[in-house]
Amino acid sequence: MNQQTAVFLSNESMILLSRLLLMSKESCKAHSSEMEVLQAEVRCISREKFDNLVGLASSNHVIVRGLEIFMEMMQEAKDDIRVEWAANALEAERARIRSALTFLQEICAEFDNSSYDITVIKSLDHLPDLGSDLDLFSNARPEDIFKLMAVRFNARVGPQSWGDRLACKWNFFVPGLSEAVEIHMGRLGQTGEQVPLASRIAHRSRKILVDGRMFRVPCASDRLMISAMQRMYRHFYFRLCDILDTAELSDSGGIDFMDLHSSATKAGIWEGVATYLVIVSDYVQKYSSKGLDLPPFVRSAARFGGSRVYFAKEFLRVPIVPQSAELYATQFAGLLRRHELQNTARLSLLPWLATAALVGQKITGSDKGIW
Repeated sequence: MNQQTAVFLSNESMILLSRLLLMSKESCKAHSSEMEVLQAEVRCISREKFDNLVGLASSNHVIVRGLEIFMEMMQEAKDDIRVEWAANALEAERARIRSALTFLQEICAEFDNSSYDITVIKSLDHLPDLGSDLDLFSNARPEDIFKLMAVRFNARVGPQSWGDRLACKWNFFVPGLSEAVEIHMGRLGQTGEQVPLASRIAHRSRKILVDGRMFRVPCASDRLMISAMQRMYRHFYFRLCDILDTAELSDSGGIDFMDLHSSATKAGIWEGVATYLVIVSDYVQKYSSKGLDLPPFVRSAARFGGSRVYFAKEFLRVPIVPQSAELYATQFAGLLRRHELQNTARLSLLPWLATAALVGQKITGSDKGIW
């Protein structure tokens, strides 16, 4: 398959996957005629396009949710061949998730037994899907965390990029676990500039039950701020899981917008959070009957919306210049106004880090070790 054909198939698959996930949402049921068109497309999908769809769903952390809908459509059509395709892919992914959750529970239990706070961030936002690594946050001393991971799990510490060092996060590789365990220690944000926010994560966290296992996760407001920082200030792209996770959180009525506004304003990222929410809303509306139910003050604070987002390299990309650069400038100015000089200094390194990553990408084809 040539590169041009591969790009076309990825774009086609992204549209199909978006329609599968969003047109089927309970709160956004499409017209029956639109659903019939979608079902007809799915029922004649080739094996090549199915495999491409599965690969895209995997990289966007929606493989379980996407294939459950796909399989339900194929069962209704009595298409045993495509039901088997979906069933095999689903079983493989569910086996991976079961194994990862077993390790995750054991790691969290060891932290609790050692009286160290531990909160699972990002990874469990995607349920019933799971991310490609296990993200944790703790305010425990780094040396204590290193010792616990080495002694209890024989974990090996992975190499740190410049960006990882600034953000104060480390990757641990545990024997028998295919996913890396990424632990953020005492700081959040792209350069570790979010100390006050990080200090409140454990205090504001809540417990959830997942397949009979109890985990501590951030409250809804902190969860959204962490997602917005990752997408709007660091990676500049959305996965479909970000769209779906946030839409489901909104539909459940779990967002306290006043608390979110207050917390994000204190962190200097309210405009970025508002922009994140409006992008999600616009994308949901594009493929369903309505977007998110956002208060007017959220929409008025957003710097841009979904019309600026475009598909490239398997993800939904956010423009860096000038849109994201303006969000960075606003955050920087906010830290400076609050006289958080050390955190301001850390954040000031971001443009240099991004430039170094871009140069490294152009020269070597990779930004490994930098970003």
